[in-house]
Amino acid sequence: MLRGIPNCLSPELLKVIAEMGHGDKLVIGDAFYPSASSARHSMLVRADGVRATELMDAILKFFPLDNSIAHPVLIMDKQECDKDIETPIWDEYREIVCKYEPRGNDCIGMIERFDFYKEAETAYAVLATGEKSLYGCVILQKGTL
Repeated sequence: MLRGIPNCLSPELLKVIAEMGHGDKLVIGDAFYPSASSARHSMLVRADGVRATELMDAILKFFPLDNSIAHPVLIMDKQECDKDIETPIWDEYREIVCKYEPRGNDCIGMIERFDFYKEAETAYAVLATGEKSLYGCVILQKGTL
């Protein structure tokens, strides 16, 4: 056991975020996201039953966001057919990012669903969560300390 490490961060996930370098991307997929197929060009880390917000909060304690780009945090945006779906998880993500990132909301961008899938193909790893909120997928791009 290690002190100060949140329980939701498995040894495998800790290894992955430690291995990642500047510019590497981590996809945090909700329970509906095709995590396994999305990770076919990277690696899949499972965190079944754990909320994406809990994982993001734990990860950002150790994970610097990329300062060299405008939006190192990309949230999957709703499709037109889903425009009336409520997405309170986005506010939770914004709160968490603002807790750790001096740029606050300015470093968060929205990305269309199919563009998100394309961007995810370049990720270092995909984290499959138990998040049941719709449109609860996000990409984090790692920076330097």
